[in-house]
Amino acid sequence: MNTDDRYGSDVLADFSRRPAKIDLPVVEAVTDLVLEDVASDFCGSVVRIEGRMVELEDWKGRRRMFPLGPGFLLEGTPVAVRAPRTKQTGLGRTASGSIAGPQERARVARASRIFVEGRHDAELVEKVWGSDLRAEGVVVEYLEGVDHLEEVLAEFRPGPGRRVGVLVDHLVPNSKESRIAEKVARGPHGANVIVVGHPYVDVWQSVKPARLGLTEWPVIPRSIEWKHGICEAFGWPHAEQADIARAWQRILSRVSTYTDLEPELLGRVEQLIDFVTAE
Repeated sequence: MNTDDRYGSDVLADFSRRPAKIDLPVVEAVTDLVLEDVASDFCGSVVRIEGRMVELEDWKGRRRMFPLGPGFLLEGTPVAVRAPRTKQTGLGRTASGSIAGPQERARVARASRIFVEGRHDAELVEKVWGSDLRAEGVVVEYLEGVDHLEEVLAEFRPGPGRRVGVLVDHLVPNSKESRIAEKVARGPHGANVIVVGHPYVDVWQSVKPARLGLTEWPVIPRSIEWKHGICEAFGWPHAEQADIARAWQRILSRVSTYTDLEPELLGRVEQLIDFVTAE
């Protein structure tokens, strides 16, 4: 009889040597929080809580229910998810992260203005900084393109107490936008006008890709109009302008606070607000 015991004398001898239990960070499943279910790789933003389940919606509009608890990733970190607690009292914050003041009527509009390139830029600034801008009496207008900025400034006539801050897309070295900004800075209104911008082709890209269930925004060839290319990459309709408008509203719906936006945009908008509100 072979007495060799290839398994050792006790197959359960090391049974107690299990990995130590790891306490996961616990996060509240607030609306629009982007989570990834580890088991299925489904990634989406929180839509609602129903009982002990959380419903997620991905960037294609697909929805799935998952049990609350462990088994999720938040920006790549394992977490456990629970239902939100009752809203706590205390100092609230605006969508931009500023401490919210007492509810009061908006301040009378200043003479100074912030100009942005288009409607989408204006809607995004309003959604995140709207409360702050109303409190400061700052009006945001859109240019429908930056090409005729000099004509707009000539008509507006900036001066002391009548400053202008301009936010442009794709403000990178040697771009058309950078040349316009440099020309304005050297021009007659340079002391009372500031032109700043973000590096993205379009303000859509300033929304963090994770908010859409992506790791990064798709790269669109220069031969394709960028917004159309993005919609095509997402599988969204893009034949008509109304399709583009609906696509933007879908993206904008994923933005609730400044934490949903890239720092390259946040800093520039704050810079503009500081400039036009300086006494």
